[in-house]
Amino acid sequence: HVQLVESGGGSVQAGGSLNLSCSVSPATYTFKQYCMGWFRQAPGKEREAVAAITTGGGGRYYVDSVKGRFAISRDVDQKTVSLQMNGLKPEDTGTYFCAAAQFRVCVGGGWSDRDEYNSWGQGTQVTVS
Repeated sequence: HVQLVESGGGSVQAGGSLNLSCSVSPATYTFKQYCMGWFRQAPGKEREAVAAITTGGGGRYYVDSVKGRFAISRDVDQKTVSLQMNGLKPEDTGTYFCAAAQFRVCVGGGWSDRDEYNSWGQGTQVTVS
């Protein structure tokens, strides 16, 4: 399993911005062979997919509720995956998790299925008021 460490969470007012970062320590595959996802979980709710990116080709995927507001990116040299969140809304509040899956998960259409991911970070809290 790959090791993932998130950072960048915090508390902001509605309309504000935050940038989350996930540091990736590859184990089995090189950094360019992953489908990296961001998920979030609000209290009392299930963990849901937010966005994903293929670390090799840079293909990007978003859930409809964040399109146009969030942007996922990766830095191959730094081995990081970031989530720039703009226009934050109270409903974006939750714990945000970085997760890793094999490359085929993204390109095969399964990027939003949390069961496809086998490595998870500890999460970082985002609160929008």
